[in-house]
Amino acid sequence: MRILRRPEVERKIGLRHSQIYADIRAGTFPPPVRIGRRAVGWREDLVDQWIAAREPVRRGPGDPPPDRGHQ
Repeated sequence: MRILRRPEVERKIGLRHSQIYADIRAGTFPPPVRIGRRAVGWREDLVDQWIAAREPVRRGPGDPPPDRGHQ
């Protein structure tokens, strides 16, 4: 298991620290783990899972359009 520090997480996901912490408070981004008295990091596997869950699903020709929840 690899631990990523915040600057590396920011580069990897393309969000700044303010949005990362807002998403943590909203429960939509993995919380950091304490790695020292004044240091935190994120588990790389959980960050990778978060990225995979956000990737758009690619539709093929002939697939129905996505359901938008209204008609």
